[in-house]
Amino acid sequence: MSAPLPMPSAEDGELCVEAVRLADVARRFGTPCYVYSRAALEAALDEFTTGLSGVEAQLCYAVKANSNLAVLNVLARRGAGFDIVSGGELKRALAAGGDPRKIVFSGVGKSADEMAAALSAGILCFNVESAPELERLDGVAASLGARAPVGLRVNPDVDARTHPYISTGLKKNKFGVAYRDALDIYRRAAGLPNVEVCGIGCHIGSQLLDPSPFAEALDKLLLLVDRLAACGIVLRHIDLGGGLGIAYRNGAEPSVQSYLDPLLDRLRGRALKILLEPGRRLVGKAGVLLTRVEYLKPGETRNFAIVDAAMNDLARPALYDAWHDIVPVRPREEAPRRWEIVGPICETGDFLGHERMLALLPGDLLAILSAGAYGMSMSSNYNTRPRAAEVMIDGDEAHLIRRRETAEELYALESLLP
Repeated sequence: MSAPLPMPSAEDGELCVEAVRLADVARRFGTPCYVYSRAALEAALDEFTTGLSGVEAQLCYAVKANSNLAVLNVLARRGAGFDIVSGGELKRALAAGGDPRKIVFSGVGKSADEMAAALSAGILCFNVESAPELERLDGVAASLGARAPVGLRVNPDVDARTHPYISTGLKKNKFGVAYRDALDIYRRAAGLPNVEVCGIGCHIGSQLLDPSPFAEALDKLLLLVDRLAACGIVLRHIDLGGGLGIAYRNGAEPSVQSYLDPLLDRLRGRALKILLEPGRRLVGKAGVLLTRVEYLKPGETRNFAIVDAAMNDLARPALYDAWHDIVPVRPREEAPRRWEIVGPICETGDFLGHERMLALLPGDLLAILSAGAYGMSMSSNYNTRPRAAEVMIDGDEAHLIRRRETAEELYALESLLP
């Protein structure tokens, strides 16, 4: 994958994304601000396309990881499809130039309206996650005079060995149909007049750094594929989901090729198109969150660096106790001190990093690394805080791809009582 961003400039060590200094981004667009690299996005996508060369496959980027229209458009231009989990994500993907024939619709709670919109758009497949959803989809398709292309998202009961909040392939998780029930539900689907059975899929979790659970899940799916074929239900594609992780802190991360090779070996000789749904692996390292130190507050037991970004901008540390490297945009020569990097939100859990050794002064800029995935897409307006601006770097140009909200916009939909 492309090198972690940002990189120090050759002249003075000040951090840059591609050929643009982050200090210049802060001057133009303010902070907090998400900054993405187009080159890094394209390089990450190219790792997958190179690894899948000569294989019938389709990448469907997981929109939930980062749903900015410019990010989606960069990926769509290079042939990516999209994995969506809502009607809103469908509209985003289409507005960004996505091909509906490369869109798969996952998620456990699809509404009838969302189903109708996806059917009307002509998407590739619905990843159905329960028997009641299958029945609803058949009815919606009937009302439109259409046939809905479906594959079951099967829960293979494989331990992804990741954070429990982002593990999705165990019996106790809400996602997918139980492995033991899948054959019966497929038989039911094959008998429905407005459903066309075309595939099978699974997604066992997010931020996996060990590729072996993917192969274990595939082995179980292929047993089911063969049982279905014996029943006369022949599938056209197999969707292996996403979940390949990135190294947020030290350590190595698996290469895309080491992830793909065991899967491709198992699928060799089978007439199944491969669908993959990478998200974090494509966008995670392609983005940073730029923030400015407002106050330094040394304490008896802890020293607090209060910055203008907060848990509403980047929820992962507060939500998962996740680590993001935090580095100064312009390094200082003074001896570092141990700091808690915290935001202005009125919650004790509002932190971005614990015990970071940094030399800081008020006004310094900090870059929170590997923030391209599940950063802006999970942000909120808690404490009536406008969400950050988003900027895309393309060579030596910085493009504002989402302006900062105003406080007035946050209550524009509300009304006073008469």
